[in-house]
Amino acid sequence: MQSETVSSAFFRSLLDYSVQRGADRKMLLACAGASATALEDRDSRLPFSQYVALMRAAKAATGDQALALGFGQAIDVSDISIVGLIGEASETMLEGFAQLNRYVRLIADVQLEGPGRFFMKRDKDGLWLTDARANPDAFPELSESAFSHMVAGARRAGVSGWIREVRFTHASPDDIADYERAFGVPVLFSGDRNAMRIDEGVLQHKLAARPRYAFDVLVEHADMMLEKIAQASTARGEVERLLMPILHRGEATMEGISAKLGVSRQTLYRNLKKEGITYGQVLDELRHRLALQYMLGRKTGVNEVGYLIGYSDPAAFSRAFRRWTGTSPGSFRRTT
Repeated sequence: MQSETVSSAFFRSLLDYSVQRGADRKMLLACAGASATALEDRDSRLPFSQYVALMRAAKAATGDQALALGFGQAIDVSDISIVGLIGEASETMLEGFAQLNRYVRLIADVQLEGPGRFFMKRDKDGLWLTDARANPDAFPELSESAFSHMVAGARRAGVSGWIREVRFTHASPDDIADYERAFGVPVLFSGDRNAMRIDEGVLQHKLAARPRYAFDVLVEHADMMLEKIAQASTARGEVERLLMPILHRGEATMEGISAKLGVSRQTLYRNLKKEGITYGQVLDELRHRLALQYMLGRKTGVNEVGYLIGYSDPAAFSRAFRRWTGTSPGSFRRTT
């Protein structure tokens, strides 16, 4: 099973953007379970769960429920990823979309329902550029920011008016004005796909903002980076992915997770040890991150937060929270 990851450069870009919007850097890193030193190598990978945690903590801290859209509009992908540079060096928009689909894993490597992240599909309404992520409603912000990045990037390249409609499968937010401003077209929620209906004429729009020689060099380097990702699946990432949906059921045992992975308990122990961590540490740090997310979100009662991360006894949750933060859940809620 694929281990979902995100580039440290992409993670850091969202972190910096959120700090600019007023969030506290140390708090965001704590919520995401990431360290500043882990972000120093722009080509390194982080568990995708940490990116999810960062986005949710940033939305709670800034009060901006459309943060993913703003992030997509504000950040030029070519400044943070070779994927953006390859897009700029592509001959046409069509080639740019094809290269995006080929290399988008360098930004976020996530579970898909098909062979590629994005695909073109025609129906009676027109041509759709569709996001093929598996279970997209678990984290709709990734589709939101991806489409926002594309639209804003095209505008920077002098291309506008090529989007006709946007659809998302997740439920509508309370205010859709930010979405309509970002895309400039009608936006439908609770739809049948995560997709943008596009003007086919844009596909032949010339780009080639960089020499073809640069394109060839960039593609060669990107292929090497893809190969590294294929070889770098982490045991920790696999464990976190399996723990997330079952924490609240109190079934977070090492035996249960190793069975889901199809390995023995001892094999899982050895795999985690190679990464310098134990199963207990993975579980504890994941609970810590999720507890901070729920507490900052202010939509969940203190006792319910404990239940959601696997503590049936409120006193046990309170002790764990004090160990993580130095204060009780109640005090933390009152002072943040």
